[in-house]
Amino acid sequence: MAFDVARVRGLFPALGDGWVHLDAPAGMQVPEQVATAVSTALRAPVSGPGGIFPASQRAQGIVDAARRSVADLVGGDPAGVVLGPSSAVLLQRLADAMTDDWFMGDEVLVSRLDHPANIAPWLRATQRTGSAVKWAEIDIETCELPSWQFDELVTDRTKLIAITAASGVVGTRPDLGKISAVARAHGSLMVVDASAAAPFVPLDIVGMGADVVALSAGQWGGPPVGALVFRDPSVLERLPSVSVDPMARGPERLELGPHAYPMLAGLVASVEYLADLDDAASGTRRERLLTSLGSVKAYQAGLLANLINELRSLRHVMVIGDAMRRVPALAFSIAGVKAEDGVEHLASRGVCAFADPGQYGVFSVLGVGEIGGAIRIGLAHYTNAVEMDDLVRAVAELG
Repeated sequence: MAFDVARVRGLFPALGDGWVHLDAPAGMQVPEQVATAVSTALRAPVSGPGGIFPASQRAQGIVDAARRSVADLVGGDPAGVVLGPSSAVLLQRLADAMTDDWFMGDEVLVSRLDHPANIAPWLRATQRTGSAVKWAEIDIETCELPSWQFDELVTDRTKLIAITAASGVVGTRPDLGKISAVARAHGSLMVVDASAAAPFVPLDIVGMGADVVALSAGQWGGPPVGALVFRDPSVLERLPSVSVDPMARGPERLELGPHAYPMLAGLVASVEYLADLDDAASGTRRERLLTSLGSVKAYQAGLLANLINELRSLRHVMVIGDAMRRVPALAFSIAGVKAEDGVEHLASRGVCAFADPGQYGVFSVLGVGEIGGAIRIGLAHYTNAVEMDDLVRAVAELG
């Protein structure tokens, strides 16, 4: 059955504002069922876990359900799911815990493709421990992250490889299978930031070869919470605890303070939303997730391919990057037009997009700042072909 984008759009009250929302890289709009789950949990009696009374048991039930839902999303074990306020916060906690036994001469490998959330914590760790940083570079023509370079970069001193499953800036999806094979050969851990990939492709923590996967629920229309998933939950018992509870065990060892239970209720609802994106999906939640996200991937691949062809047909537009494997995030520049002026024009036509001056991250490597910056957009589950036409028409006016 074809992906029913009209049905999906009906799940989002925010789309009634009349704007073309191509701002998904900053987080998708929130479906009604997620907002309802949060508000319902806010109204219900909820206490801290550990008690025998209903309000306490309800709190524990929400936490357990959140761990199971995240585990289903990546094919992991609920016992290895750490919950927290954001993936950035959790990655910093992970870096602080994992690097206690790093020394001068040890190495960490990060990539130019990654979001700062999966770079900065490891850079701070190297400054603290005296270990060395290595960088995996991108191909400036295609924005691919060549996997062959990891054969040269990874050594027996490489403690950890931090890598993204997909770039929310240029869309590139690295070949995690090949990279993880190199990591295993040298005994290196691999931390994968899957925040930008999770809304668009089926995830498998084992297939990715990841030791830890980081997620941000806001990327797929969930509440502002994050998660870490450990492929081997027993690793958590070997990490220093940050919990205020001296008896904390398992994922609780990396969880600081009480949970925001209404947000976790919304997290559960958001994973259910993902599982039901394809109304023909059936079976367990994990099976429905694989079917639904497979349908999303196919639908958006066609939508993105048409959009790129249309933009490239405009002589004044340069699409940045040409990765073979990608998620529907896109950046482009317009000849003679600064990015901030371009997005102002798009806004006047009812299109939401972001301007990036090109001074940091991927764009700084590409020299985008020298041409006035880049315009960033991202497709969402609710994006349709009519909105793509609106974007192309507005960009064409700048030629």
